[in-house]
Amino acid sequence: MRLFIAIELPEQARNALVGLRCDIPGARWVPREQIHLTLSFLGDVDDDGVTRLTNRLSRIHVPAFTLRFGESGCFPDRRRPKVLWVGLEHELRLLDLAAKVHVAVKDCGIELEERPFSPHITLARIKMPKPGEADIFLDRHIQKKLPSLAVREFILFQSRLTPEGAIHTPVRSFPLAA
Repeated sequence: MRLFIAIELPEQARNALVGLRCDIPGARWVPREQIHLTLSFLGDVDDDGVTRLTNRLSRIHVPAFTLRFGESGCFPDRRRPKVLWVGLEHELRLLDLAAKVHVAVKDCGIELEERPFSPHITLARIKMPKPGEADIFLDRHIQKKLPSLAVREFILFQSRLTPEGAIHTPVRSFPLAA
């Protein structure tokens, strides 16, 4: 099973993020229903690994929290904008949750990339980026008021790749402490 762990966004937040879309040549915008905050991408995990992982994730205790959107940006940089994203303001409980998820995944013997967690929500990917193409997106974000997000759970998702794109299906949700 191809898996990732994420925070699902409420409909209001996804609608607001869809409102940031603009005409950028070659941009593939993330479908509304797939907009989420990735805590950890795992790749392929066998059935035994899924069982170990769900048991381990269920022992994570972090209080529920609220997230606020921060600045928008692009990876790798503004001259070559391949990924457009919206960041989140610094929230210690989000960083704590991400760190505990990382430890849980590693404890299950699942290999992870060693990049530090960067709280952001990917909105688009650009195949052949040109300098300045992300400017309209970055300027549009400054003008929009985005809602805050109440985070009450995180979810283990399966991602199936199809010719029409990825299909994300929740495997199990894990509530945060009240």
